[in-house]
Amino acid sequence: MDKANKQTTAMTMAGLNLIAQALSIYDDDLNLAVCNRRFQEMFALPDHLVTPGARFDDTIRFIALSGEYGPVEDIDDLVQQRVDQAKDFVPHYLERERGNGQMISIEGAPLPNGGWVTVYTDITHTKQVEHLLRARSEELSEQVLAHTEQLSATNRELAASNSSLEEIKSQLTEIERRTRLTTEMMPAHIAHVDEDGHYTYTNRRLSAVFPGRPSKILGLHMRDALGSSTYARIEPHLRAAYQGKNPVFEFTEDHGSHRIRVALTPDPSGGVYILSMDITEETQTRVALQQARRREMAAQMTSGLAHDFSNLLTIILGMQSKLEKLGLPPESGDLVQATLSAARRGGRLLNRIADMTGNRTLRPRATDMHALLRELKILATPSLPQAVGLSVLDNTPDPAVLLDPGMLQDALLNLILNARDACGTSGQITVSAHTVGETWLEISVNDTGPGFSSTALDKALNPFFTTKGGEGSGLGLPMVYDTVKLAGGDMHIGNTVSGASVTLRLPYRAAPDARGGLALLVEDSEDLRATFRDMLIDLGYSVIEATSVDEACALAADLPDISLILSDIHLQGDATGLDLLTRMQGSDLPCLLMTSLPANDPLHQTALRHGPVLQKPFTTDQLSALLNPETTA
Repeated sequence: MDKANKQTTAMTMAGLNLIAQALSIYDDDLNLAVCNRRFQEMFALPDHLVTPGARFDDTIRFIALSGEYGPVEDIDDLVQQRVDQAKDFVPHYLERERGNGQMISIEGAPLPNGGWVTVYTDITHTKQVEHLLRARSEELSEQVLAHTEQLSATNRELAASNSSLEEIKSQLTEIERRTRLTTEMMPAHIAHVDEDGHYTYTNRRLSAVFPGRPSKILGLHMRDALGSSTYARIEPHLRAAYQGKNPVFEFTEDHGSHRIRVALTPDPSGGVYILSMDITEETQTRVALQQARRREMAAQMTSGLAHDFSNLLTIILGMQSKLEKLGLPPESGDLVQATLSAARRGGRLLNRIADMTGNRTLRPRATDMHALLRELKILATPSLPQAVGLSVLDNTPDPAVLLDPGMLQDALLNLILNARDACGTSGQITVSAHTVGETWLEISVNDTGPGFSSTALDKALNPFFTTKGGEGSGLGLPMVYDTVKLAGGDMHIGNTVSGASVTLRLPYRAAPDARGGLALLVEDSEDLRATFRDMLIDLGYSVIEATSVDEACALAADLPDISLILSDIHLQGDATGLDLLTRMQGSDLPCLLMTSLPANDPLHQTALRHGPVLQKPFTTDQLSALLNPETTA
């Protein structure tokens, strides 16, 4: 604690010690936060019970044993009752007589960030005057009358002060309520930690950004709230923030492999402000866009070369065909056939290059993973030697997921065929699929072959690298890698104790529930609204319509039976379909976006972070594909 903070604390305690009332503040965990000297004197408490951290139940037990509550048959029962009352704390005011005959009033009020404050006032003299007034009102002495008048004046002054304080309290409470509501509506965790790393403020959204962590973290150290592994990644940046820097960094947390962005801002009064956001979807979209740009550049570079190379191959094939007709010696015929074979292989290689660098567009649709994996086994089994087994371990969830089933199935078949070549005449291939939290769909293909060599581990994803000699093109794994990256996922190759392993991670996005029902159509063009309404009706939905985000939110709040929202990005008013997504968070309502914006438009790219976007114009079949589980492209 710096010199200024120590001075402020000392002045605050000096002020508390000057007031006539006894005061104590306990936190949510029933530990003493602060008290004044009058609190210790009133109840004759030892020093260890007025030290911050002293337990509430220990204080109650000491007071009860000292006779504060008169004769008590069961001390433990009394202490437990007081502890239970404290845990269910409500604002209160009461007056009671102490064991020594003193009368006190007790007023308790909750604090905004947890815990409560209690004020004890000696009202013995006031009670004596009241008793005198009741018993001998007809014989009031001049002295009592004067005292009564003085007391009345004092009470009026106190009432005026209380009114002023209540108004200030009301204003502060409203400001605090609005501030907290604003921070809790944000899709981020906002917090403040002191110089030792303990939380002094939180908007209670830690568990939303870091799944599995507690939401009640006030007073906890960051290590205890986040876990040692996550804290170890944040600590170096936290130290930099304590030194006045403003670090912003990203990392992948361990629990659910969420991608987290953290911004740290030094607090001039001490400590650090923390803003944490889950950017998993943003990262997936960023990866997909980067891969799309790389493919576009590769297509530009290779298109001209491929054209010239194709012309050369055509010439070679034509010349070899002429040579074949010239009646050359038998040994020359073999050379002609070898040249023809090499030229045709070059043509096939050109086609593979075109597949890699051409316009491969993802077509996500609602996909039944169980059906896709069953079909994968049926397709792959005939191409395997009799002594090579194929097992499919399906641990995917039952609900449909949004992905391109055709591309995924092609990628998995490619990996199975590579595993077959590695196993030779006998072995085992295992395909396993499961989800990682609600973030990733992970599919692994393992085999019992010799595994990847060290060279292959370094270069297997490079185009044209192959360990199959003339039999391989070196484009199999790069094409699988390209497919995964286009979807915003990742791919890892490695070795296990039994052979090679290739793991694909794709963004896990649950498909909308396509059981029909009531659909909310949000579109500001009347003509387009009619077209989309007919599509939804053809798919079994009843339809209600809105033209703006505000209107849509009002309908969603009033009609609990809505099962689907289909919204344009550009709408009537300032708010967009992206704002509608934000407002619908937490409602579990599936919301599909559509747009006529080009794919490189910032709004379109932002929308892609939340899932597939229907590009106008689209057909009923394309809309249905996002709603109904299928296994083929």
